[in-house]
Amino acid sequence: MSDTPDDLQPPLPEQQQDVPGHTEEMNPRPDHGEESYRGSGRLADKAVVITGGDSGIGRAVAIAFAREGADILISYLNEDDDAQETARWIEEAGRKVVLVPGDISDAAHCRSIVAQAVEAFGRIDILVNNAAHQMTFEAIEDIPDEEWDKTFATNIHAMFYLSKAAVPHMAEGSSIINTASVNADTPKPTLLPYATTKGAIQNFTGGLAQLLGKRNIRVNCVAPGPVWTPLIPSTMPPDQVKEFGKETPMGRPAQPRELAPAYVMLATDEASYISGATIAVTGGKPII
Repeated sequence: MSDTPDDLQPPLPEQQQDVPGHTEEMNPRPDHGEESYRGSGRLADKAVVITGGDSGIGRAVAIAFAREGADILISYLNEDDDAQETARWIEEAGRKVVLVPGDISDAAHCRSIVAQAVEAFGRIDILVNNAAHQMTFEAIEDIPDEEWDKTFATNIHAMFYLSKAAVPHMAEGSSIINTASVNADTPKPTLLPYATTKGAIQNFTGGLAQLLGKRNIRVNCVAPGPVWTPLIPSTMPPDQVKEFGKETPMGRPAQPRELAPAYVMLATDEASYISGATIAVTGGKPII
């Protein structure tokens, strides 16, 4: 791994995958901090649930949390190869891992995720609502009703189901961290359903933080800019993949490892007075 992600300077190789995409097929391969992240016990013995933890930002967060001392349940759709690779890194850090495949757009499955985490760990200290679905559409007439519904069910409905189920198992000092997006403030028109849900996530975060304040459960969100994950070549046309991230002030997308420190900070006890916040990790692009 180089100190700077020079290999992510656009133009990137044109490529496309089927949804939901796989890490092994990406060129260049994303860097999740496998060789770089160094933990210091900041999350010692915490019990964590991460949705979409098989790849991308979720994998980077899982590696960082494990090296900070946490045990982790990874929720993912069906990308077994990616999930097993994430599990390998968690176990290599000496921590316990539970893998739970399935569709989080289903409320019953969300409740099952929480139940399995409580069975494995006895409680939930940190919930990272990270999984997301997106697709590219050039015109509103091109967006099927079913696609609109699927995007909302995956990106925001599941966040409600999981948080509602997890909170009764969270003690004072626990933390919920949601993945929003720069699209919450500057929506990309060709990602209309996705961008709309990301605005809802930011609003949900602010409201839930107030609702849970008296229980001393903190709720925050991270707003990434463009990040090099399997979501990109599997949901964008090759010409857009080629120029992905070029519009940022830094002129490139982020490696997933560059997102993980924000999640670690929000998860630690040191962030005890941070709630209702949005942490922008956008390569210099301001959020409103």
